Amino acid sequence: MRSRFSAPSARLALAAVAAVAVTATATATATATATADGRSTAVRACVTKDLTYKVSLKTQAGGYFLVTAKAKSGVTCYLEGVFPSASFGSSADTEVSPAEHAVSDRVTLSGSTAAYAGINPKTTNNDHGREFDFLHLAVAGDETNAVTLALPETATVDRPTATNWHADPADAVPFSG
Repeated sequence: MRSRFSAPSARLALAAVAAVAVTATATATATATATADGRSTAVRACVTKDLTYKVSLKTQAGGYFLVTAKAKSGVTCYLEGVFPSASFGSSADTEVSPAEHAVSDRVTLSGSTAAYAGINPKTTNNDHGREFDFLHLAVAGDETNAVTLALPETATVDRPTATNWHADPADAVPFSG
């Protein structure tokens, strides 16, 4: 024979178990949502097509080309502090080599924020070199999607170097050592 007193206790225990289950499910759902949201707002590495580029001629340090990169509308990404993959022609001797010996700070691009790299087309002190009117440029690691940029003037190229990407154009001057 059942007692009337046991029924409310059983209902109360069942309600407590159900409340714990609902709370655990809500917490798991909130955690999963936060994790998914965290991934969707995480800044990713830039690829070449994420950016727009401008090349300008600078006279400091014997003359160099300043490459300015900005994220396209709606894109937020970062460039590692390494030199861009660039060349003036298709032969290996027109590919830029690093002008810096260490990795610099990562640059996050979005809106009007820009990254800058300086490219010195001629690091030798002689009359040798070949002339080019275009620069092939890509984000390091995305060379198959390189863009071709018109230079502001014809460049004589011999052992070209490039700085890392920097947030400040003053840090992108490729001084020859």
